Amino acid sequence: MDKRKLEELIRLVEDSDIQELHVSGFLSSVKIIKGGTLVTAPTAVGVAAHVPQTAHPATAAAEATETPAERDSGLVPIVSPMVGTFYAASSPEQPPYVKQGDRISVGQVVCIVEAMKLMNEIESEVSGTIVRIVKENAKPVEFGEAMFMIQPD
Repeated sequence: MDKRKLEELIRLVEDSDIQELHVSGFLSSVKIIKGGTLVTAPTAVGVAAHVPQTAHPATAAAEATETPAERDSGLVPIVSPMVGTFYAASSPEQPPYVKQGDRISVGQVVCIVEAMKLMNEIESEVSGTIVRIVKENAKPVEFGEAMFMIQPD
C-alpha cells in the first residue's frame, strides 16, 4: 500500500466516528486505531504512525470517563514482532516472566510468542515499570499488537 493511501486512511479515521479500521489485501494488511498506532504487515518490518485522538464537540462534553488513549498517555507498548500465541511463562509449571508492577530493563525477556512451532523469547526494548499486561496467556497475538504497557523511566 502506498503512502498516499495510508495517509488517506488515517484522515478518514481522524475525521469520523470510526475508532478502529482494518484493511486486508493480498500482500499486506493495515490496522488503524484512533489514538493508537498504524501497523502494516506481512513481515516484521512495519510502519508506525501516531493517529491523534480527536473528539467531536458533542461527544467530548458527554465523556466524563477516562478513554483508553488518556489512560495510556505517556505509556510505551511492547508489541508483538510476529503473529503467534502469547505465553507469559516458559512452561505452564513456571511463574510468568513478569507481572504487573514489575520493573523491567532493556533486553529482559518479558514473554514468549510461539510462531510455527518455534518459541521466540521477546525482550523489552525499554526500561520501566509494567503498568498493564494486555494479552492473556495462551491467546493469539497479531503482528504489532500491544502485549504490555510500560511506564518508561
